Amino acid sequence: MPYVNIKITKDGVTSEQKAELIEGVTTLLQKVLDKNPATTFVIIDEVETDNWGIAGEQVTKRRNNQK
Repeated sequence: MPYVNIKITKDGVTSEQKAELIEGVTTLLQKVLDKNPATTFVIIDEVETDNWGIAGEQVTKRRNNQK
């Protein structure tokens, strides 16, 4: 019973893109590891960019500095 947790920043990911991720991960686990799609769980967590840091800096600030 695979459980996959995908964490992404919350900034404009569409429902269609999430559905594609869920389907793709499920298919990959079936193809590579012969896992049953009926018992494969894929969870997508969206994290605010203020709550995600890279190299000691919030993603929000990093993105603002790149503009």
